[in-house]
Amino acid sequence: MKKILVTGASGQLGSELKVLSNNYPQFEWIFADRTQVSLDNLSVLQSQLETIDPDFILNCGAYTAVDKAETEQKLADIVNHLAVTIIAQYAKDNSAKLIHISTDYVFDGTSSIALTEEAITQPINVYGATKRAGELACLEVNSDGIIIRTSWVYSRFGTNFVKTMQRLLQERDSIGVVNDQVGSPTYAADLAQVMMDIVTAQEWIPGIYNYSNESEISWYEFVLAIQEIGGYICEVNGIPSSAYPTPAKRPAFSLLDKSKIKEVFSINVPHYKDSLRRCMRL
Repeated sequence: MKKILVTGASGQLGSELKVLSNNYPQFEWIFADRTQVSLDNLSVLQSQLETIDPDFILNCGAYTAVDKAETEQKLADIVNHLAVTIIAQYAKDNSAKLIHISTDYVFDGTSSIALTEEAITQPINVYGATKRAGELACLEVNSDGIIIRTSWVYSRFGTNFVKTMQRLLQERDSIGVVNDQVGSPTYAADLAQVMMDIVTAQEWIPGIYNYSNESEISWYEFVLAIQEIGGYICEVNGIPSSAYPTPAKRPAFSLLDKSKIKEVFSINVPHYKDSLRRCMRL
């Protein structure tokens, strides 16, 4: 029986994969938390991987505290870059298949058209820079790996934008939401399914792929959709990013072009509102 290792098992994507694993009893699943696969402790990571001996590694673990990364640069680099190097090298040396999750934050946000996998990367914050370093390391040491860039991830698990907005829309009379950052959300359950579609595909085709749900929206429009589906009564005002300063800069435009993953793996990408409805009604 082939063995699938999921790193970052307690995160949003790892939690959705745990739910999805019930549909794939042909695999032995190992959902590893930080103690079992320590992405922040490079001295033990190699031996941990050897002990588990996986056939597939779904690397969902990451340092994702975007603002905190500005002051915790070393830790972010260890988890998002150096640990990825070890995982990618292990996968290559042991003929394991690797799917590594990356981010739209590898881009600088100056594009006005959907970003393809070949678009120039130029991160504008530490988080994005460490994730890009992880991509490059993965590509350099393991040409057979698959990298999926995604954006604005949410789910019914963990802390995320959708759950925070649901709470605020119920607690407050009015909220302000940035309206000049454009992209597309990703329901983690959809991304988990895509990962398993790739694992079970007839042919393994390595490289970088983009995945998010369909549509081009701002965070403000995203909140309006959350409000509409939830039936919340609250005044939602669009505000510029300059009115909501954060330690880390965010890309103003990070819409991902999904043509490649649709074509190569015959992936059907749901509209963001359909996925949002599914998540909120669970």
